[in-house]
Amino acid sequence: MEVASSNGVATTTNICSHCDREIPSLNIDLHYAHCSRNLEKCKTCDDMIPKKHAEEHYLSTHASVSCSLCGETMELRDLAVHEGEKCPLRTVTCDYCEFPLPAIDLLEHQEVCGNRTEVCQLCNRYIRLRDRIAHEVACDVPENTAETSRAREANRERDARRPAPQDFPTRKLVFTIAITGIAVVLGSLIFQRKSHNSELR
Repeated sequence: MEVASSNGVATTTNICSHCDREIPSLNIDLHYAHCSRNLEKCKTCDDMIPKKHAEEHYLSTHASVSCSLCGETMELRDLAVHEGEKCPLRTVTCDYCEFPLPAIDLLEHQEVCGNRTEVCQLCNRYIRLRDRIAHEVACDVPENTAETSRAREANRERDARRPAPQDFPTRKLVFTIAITGIAVVLGSLIFQRKSHNSELR
């Protein structure tokens, strides 16, 4: 096989019988000697690994391990993805209430949780949590403006009819404190006079 080099001259290449890589023909003998002496093909993934690191490669990549949550057995290199994305017992949070629960229970929980309702702040209608985002987009559309302004107007009228909060409890508290203070002062004056009169006798 011929490959154009950086200086524009075509060079021929051969496939190394040990690592299956294309090597320039001029270097093939030297490469093969180095490659066969220092590298070996992993029996599991076919990657070329330095012979001195072959056992380390196997233990850190292909050794069987069990998930600490669900007990499923897999290669070590797959464990992080399994625990983060695939394990049915990993902890996830509900999209609606942010409650943490096992992934296996999420679908059933969200089916119930998404059917709960909350009041829309724009139109004062009760909206299911699963429909909240779509409703908020639709609620801002100009055709709903009349309905929204009517709802706001109705709220203003209701608030206007509602009696203003009384300041009565605060006044009552201040009055009670004042009466108690006067009673304590009078009581202490009377007590002092009685004790003064008893000393004179």
